[in-house]
Amino acid sequence: MTTQLMYSPEFNKHNTPGHPENAQRLTTLLQNLQTASFYDTLKIMEPTPLPETLLTEIHGGGMIEQIKNISNTGDSWIDLDTYVCKDDYHTARLAAGSVLDICTNVLNDNVTNGFALTRPPGHHATAHRSMGFCLFNNAALAAHALTKKGKKVLIIDPDVHHGNGVQQIFFNRNDVLYQSLHLSPHYPGTGDIQEIGIGQGEGYTNNAPLSHGNGNTAATRILQTIFLPIAHQFHPDLIIMCTGYDSHHADPLGGLQFTTQFYADITKMYQEIQPKLVCTLEGGYNLTWIGPCFLAQLGQLSNHPSTIQDTTHEIDTADAVIAQLQKELGDYWDL
Repeated sequence: MTTQLMYSPEFNKHNTPGHPENAQRLTTLLQNLQTASFYDTLKIMEPTPLPETLLTEIHGGGMIEQIKNISNTGDSWIDLDTYVCKDDYHTARLAAGSVLDICTNVLNDNVTNGFALTRPPGHHATAHRSMGFCLFNNAALAAHALTKKGKKVLIIDPDVHHGNGVQQIFFNRNDVLYQSLHLSPHYPGTGDIQEIGIGQGEGYTNNAPLSHGNGNTAATRILQTIFLPIAHQFHPDLIIMCTGYDSHHADPLGGLQFTTQFYADITKMYQEIQPKLVCTLEGGYNLTWIGPCFLAQLGQLSNHPSTIQDTTHEIDTADAVIAQLQKELGDYWDL
């Protein structure tokens, strides 16, 4: 088993100190990575930029030109949350390219699975708007490229924030299944259970909005009752996980109660459906905890599982969510 990591120091050119999504996040993950007992078993590669022609198949020209223009002139802000640095047009294409590179390598059986250590993140970027710390939608661009080769892609998103961009891009398509566990109410205000897709995409968007204080137990029940059975029936050729460590109980922008070990547990659940699995970095802003979360998940990917002690107090209000999901999705899937 070979696990590939995609990383470039270029990612850290995207940086605004004091902003939650800053270069220190990747620095912290790399420092933790070097302490891992399985470090020498990993394959670390430099990514290639996403082709511009592919970028325009998902994102609108006005959105792309905005990033390109700011990137040429210097640092600026798109909105109150989202900044663009000099050369970010290249950096953001490199981030998106890193996810596609690993997905391609996994599908070609060059490696078993992988983790794209991407910055800037991507799951909030819609077809026509950069937002929520995200410039281009890394996971969606990779998934779209794979569907052009006839592949079916499942995107599982356990970030504390709903991936509104991924949902919007694939809302009317049935070649990508999007599943999201997220806190509600919370930014960006999307991800209701009733949002299941339209047209050919009906049933292919699965949202599980969790209440404040829900943790491993509630999420696991939803996964085992709803998400995993649907995933089995979908038969994906590859799984992309939008990994957000901001669902960890100690995250300053969170409100869920996932423990460190849960990121390994959820990875294992989906590996049992399709071992061709690629993670891409989304949120996670507690610099003390994102490293252990990353190592737990990476250990599972690389067949070096470990148990990391981490406890928290959680509540379980999943019953109503499960019942409503069964009602909304039961016409499309055997639940």
